[in-house]
Amino acid sequence: MKKFFQDIKKYFKYILYSTKSNLKTEVANSYLNWLWWILDPLCFMLVYTFIVQIVFKTNEQYFPVFVLIGLTAWNFFNTNTNSSVKLIANNKSIVTKVYIPKYVLTLVKMFTNLFKMMISWGLILIMMLIFKVPYTLYMLQFFPVLIVLFVLSFGISTILMHFGVFVEDLSNVMNIFLKLVFYMSGIFYAISTRVPEPFNRILVNLNPVALVIDSFRKAFLSADLVNYRMLSIWLVIGLI
Repeated sequence: MKKFFQDIKKYFKYILYSTKSNLKTEVANSYLNWLWWILDPLCFMLVYTFIVQIVFKTNEQYFPVFVLIGLTAWNFFNTNTNSSVKLIANNKSIVTKVYIPKYVLTLVKMFTNLFKMMISWGLILIMMLIFKVPYTLYMLQFFPVLIVLFVLSFGISTILMHFGVFVEDLSNVMNIFLKLVFYMSGIFYAISTRVPEPFNRILVNLNPVALVIDSFRKAFLSADLVNYRMLSIWLVIGLI
């Protein structure tokens, strides 16, 4: 652990520089440039709102904000874990020429996605004003929940990055697995009301993505305390 923090300190400037470079590269050939970081989650929110609230006629309160919170948390986790499988192969020109701890590559990718996720959270705060969702002190729980999401994503991504070097088909397997996790995480539905007892609690507690999404919604929409016990357990698992 001491070596890990020494490496972070040593390569911190590189992480920041690479993060900025990645962000610039992503929008380099786009007419709308960085506006896509706002339009992308906004368009997906509109699609899910139309399908679920209008077609299937759900009566979930503050549904546009509800689904945008789920999409924001999911996109961060999904993008990091999915891209980590081929992260070393995609950075072969770097890792074969100079020594760099491989998890630094993961951190660069995660900080890039973290920046884009913060833009989405800014959009969520604006949407809360539009839909008259009350602002409360419970929203400060955002920070411990975010730490759990970051640590879990980092831990899983580091493992996948390692095995991705040796297992060519791991990327295809992860695509299928993450689609399953997507539908089991309650991104466009409330697990607590749509899944019967006690399976709803089991699904949330055993699925860290569902737990994180549920915690964000409790903090921002329900003005309720999050499940710190289960979050602590998943934080320890992420650290391990």
